[in-house]
Amino acid sequence: FFGYGLLIAALLGAVLPLYWAFLIASGDSSSLNNVNLPWWPGGNFLANAAKVITNERVAFFKAILNSLIVSTVVSASVVFFSTLAGYAFAKLRFRGRQGLFVFVIATTAVPTQLGVVPLFIVMSQLGWTGSLGAVIVPGLVTAFGVFWMTQYLSSSLPDELIEAGRVDGANMIKTFWYIGFPAARPAAAMLGLFTFIATWTNFFWPFIVLDVNSPTLPVALSQL
Repeated sequence: FFGYGLLIAALLGAVLPLYWAFLIASGDSSSLNNVNLPWWPGGNFLANAAKVITNERVAFFKAILNSLIVSTVVSASVVFFSTLAGYAFAKLRFRGRQGLFVFVIATTAVPTQLGVVPLFIVMSQLGWTGSLGAVIVPGLVTAFGVFWMTQYLSSSLPDELIEAGRVDGANMIKTFWYIGFPAARPAAAMLGLFTFIATWTNFFWPFIVLDVNSPTLPVALSQL
């Protein structure tokens, strides 16, 4: 009873902000200044949603498509390259492995805002500002993803499986593709989910580098 009570409380705590946003969206403009909203939705939700979709300043469906493209490409790339790097750090032995891994982890301590100016200069020199490539390319691999997959493969992939694959004649790439990657599927699925959500809701960098002609969904909604 106690465990289910905690789960129900957590569920209500997660649903309440979404329901509160729905209450605001179903009201009129006067309800935005009213902190004591009624708990029953108003009758303006469909009309308000139609105004967002048909707004001339916001290319709503194009923004959804752009967000879907960016989130899918970035998620797939992060999963593949992070798993590849994690497999190398976890199971291969090469000079400078520990130092390079520490360096990758140390990059997570650098604030995102600190790299915005040089990153924008690079994108401007490449002529990518205003295009989706300026959002996709910087996120193709993440230090967190490399750390996540390294820790998982270190504990879940036995060295004996890799040695058996090499005995059977598999080279480095085949060993990774047929042994390492399938073993990493649970962690890769979670990493892909986290990356997709983070990319879909990302506002800071897309707002800086994209323009009104090719926005992602958060950037488009900020133009309302």
